[in-house]
Amino acid sequence: MAEVKHRASRVRWLVLACVGCLLLFPAQADTPRGEVARALFTTRVVEREPVDRVLVAGPDTGKIYFFTELRGMEGQTVSHRWEYDGKVVATVSFEVGGPRWRVYSSRALSPEQTGRWTVMVVDADGWPLRAAVFEYVGDVAVQPEVILPLK
Repeated sequence: MAEVKHRASRVRWLVLACVGCLLLFPAQADTPRGEVARALFTTRVVEREPVDRVLVAGPDTGKIYFFTELRGMEGQTVSHRWEYDGKVVATVSFEVGGPRWRVYSSRALSPEQTGRWTVMVVDADGWPLRAAVFEYVGDVAVQPEVILPLK
């Protein structure tokens, strides 16, 4: 009989803990709405559109752009968090002003910065929404560039 009461007490405690969590953390209170429709590295942006998609770039690419299309996120703040070899080197924030919002940020590249580059698209709380990676190489004879046309 004592064990039945003990189990009932544990179940009651578990139910109260779950209800408490639901009250403290409502399911959709701060959940961002909308989506990241596109996010990619490119060598240029023309008329608010990327001209290509960069996966691997060589030393002739002196500047790289990160393009993002956001849908249904008006009124929110979104940032591009640039990382080089796992370390944050820049954060560029944008206020989303409409239902379809296209933004981009860029970085000048130097020969000393070969390696993996990542941009995380994050919300105002720093929550990751999308990520993209490209490799900056010093010798295209060893690892050729991969730059894909979009059209």
